[in-house]
Amino acid sequence: MHEFSVFWLRAAAALYAVGLFHTLQIAIRRGRSIFRTALSCFAAGLVLHMVALVENGIATGTVLPGGFSNSVSLWAFFLGMLFLFVYWRYRIESLGVIFFPLVFVMTSAAAIRAPVQTWSSGAARDTWLVVHIALVLLGYAAIVLTAFASVLYLMQERQLKRKKSMMLLERLPPLDILDSLISRSLGFGFALITLGVVTGITWAYIDSQGSQNLVDSRLTTALITWAACLLMVTLRVTAGWRGRRTALMAVAVAVCSAATWAVHYVRH
Repeated sequence: MHEFSVFWLRAAAALYAVGLFHTLQIAIRRGRSIFRTALSCFAAGLVLHMVALVENGIATGTVLPGGFSNSVSLWAFFLGMLFLFVYWRYRIESLGVIFFPLVFVMTSAAAIRAPVQTWSSGAARDTWLVVHIALVLLGYAAIVLTAFASVLYLMQERQLKRKKSMMLLERLPPLDILDSLISRSLGFGFALITLGVVTGITWAYIDSQGSQNLVDSRLTTALITWAACLLMVTLRVTAGWRGRRTALMAVAVAVCSAATWAVHYVRH
């Protein structure tokens, strides 16, 4: 991808990040909705994204996508345009919960191409890797907390339905508090894993010296968990999942994350 095209693409990704923040805000259910601001930034990001595509087409002499960056960039642009069309036609705000993060992550992955194809020093490489690992592990910790709160929710709900009192379960928090904890820990976990995925893709690209061969098992586990969290956030917002459904899915996400980590370490 042409150097100036990368600049516009990075600017677009920065604007898309506002949409990601909107999704995180919805996930943890705090503060006033910033959908209008996020939508305006998203639309402006698409304009810059189109500028990047046109400029790259002029520089390369072809409109056909070639390579990882160009293909992912074009795909993200089409997804963004699809969302704007659907929103213009049907005014479904909740679709932004899934489209905003997807377009942001895809555009960020396409925009990581940098003129510097190697690390400035070994310390910079190690520091970036530590940041990536820390973000992912903190995200997993939040997912574990979500699953733990979900188990407590299911236990408390079962006790209330049976109308039987147990000394241990009597000390559990109320269902509304547990549901709030599930929602907020999920939101923070999703945010941390999103940042972990972006930093991980960036690290892998630079470490491979721009080969764009980013299919790495080190990122696969985080990507799977990120996709599962995105699905869970989407179902909470679009389908109104609360309580028992969310608790069961949170446990499933935690089990899926543990399974992918286990497979990763068995293979290595």
